[in-house]
Amino acid sequence: MAEKIGVLISSTEVEAKIQEMADKISKEYAGKVVHIIGVLKGSVFFMCELAKRLTVPVTMDFMSVSSYGNDTKSSGVVKLIKDLDETIEGRDVILVEDIMDSGRTLSYLVKILKERRPNSFKVITLLDKPDRRVVDIEPDMTCFEIPDRFVVGYGLDCAQKYRNLPYIGVIEE
Repeated sequence: MAEKIGVLISSTEVEAKIQEMADKISKEYAGKVVHIIGVLKGSVFFMCELAKRLTVPVTMDFMSVSSYGNDTKSSGVVKLIKDLDETIEGRDVILVEDIMDSGRTLSYLVKILKERRPNSFKVITLLDKPDRRVVDIEPDMTCFEIPDRFVVGYGLDCAQKYRNLPYIGVIEE
């Protein structure tokens, strides 16, 4: 039986907020090249939409980490699956993440990436779920703060399904 998905944040709201974030980044990084790093697979939709709206030059790279597998709860163990293809030393870096939940994944990534000596480093997340935080870390920019519900769409999945939804949804019982 197919799950029913309820809309938590509409595609119109998501797109408007991404434009707002792109405008802020473009203003802050005027005259610079921004190197954005997407955390695969979830951040791809958000990262591409953000990059399309930036008015400053952009370079991109990707990392892949896992702490979920096919479960809806983090295992608590972060595993690096794919590292960057290029150095970030001396670059203005923005790490793009789909959702900040427990904070374990982001804490791990921030630690290893800052050790690589970027010129500047910030984190932007599409969604922030502060009620689930177990690590003391906050993103520099967040599009939406959401309640502690399992969300799908706009890159977020449930066992690899629903990433392609153009909105943020919740699976209804």
